[in-house]
Amino acid sequence: MIIKNYKILDSTNLKAKELARRGAGAWTVIVAEEQVGGYGRKGTSWFSPKGGLYFSIILPKSNVEDLQTLTILAAFICAKTIKENFNLEPFIKLPNDVWVNGKKVAGILTENVIGKDVKLSVMGIGLNTNIEKFPKELENTATSLKIELEKKVSNIKLLKQIVQSLKEQLKTISE
Repeated sequence: MIIKNYKILDSTNLKAKELARRGAGAWTVIVAEEQVGGYGRKGTSWFSPKGGLYFSIILPKSNVEDLQTLTILAAFICAKTIKENFNLEPFIKLPNDVWVNGKKVAGILTENVIGKDVKLSVMGIGLNTNIEKFPKELENTATSLKIELEKKVSNIKLLKQIVQSLKEQLKTISE
C-alpha cells in the first residue's frame, strides 16, 4: 500500500483517477487533510474540512458483476471499524452511508472507468472523524466521531484498518 498525502485537494477521487490514468497501481491511497470539491453520489457535495478522514483507493481490476458489492462492502467495513474501535452502534444506510445515532458519519463513493471491461475503479471514503462543528444546514443530519465520543480519534489508525480490511475482503470475493 502506497499512501500519498495532500494538504488540500478538490477531491481525492479525482486525484486517484488522474494518478491511475498515469500508471499508479492498485492499492495506492490518496489522502487529503481537506477537500474543497468533495462529492458523493449524484454529485452532492461532501463537507470536508480539516479534521476529517478523506481518502480514495485505486482498486485492483474487478469483474463488472463485483462492482456494486464493493461500495456496500466498504460501508460494512467502515461500520465494523467504528464499532470495534469505539463501541458505537453504526447503522448502514444502503448503499453507501454509515450513520451513528441517527446522523451520517461516513459516505462511500465508488467510481469506475468502463470500456469493454472495467478499466479502473476508485473508491472514495469520507469519514467525519475529528470535526467539531458542522454548518447549520448539516447539524441535524451529520455527526463526527469526535462529537459522539467527546474525544479525538486517530485518522491514520482508522485509515490503515479500513484499507487493510478492504484488501482482505476483496481478496476473498475476487478469488
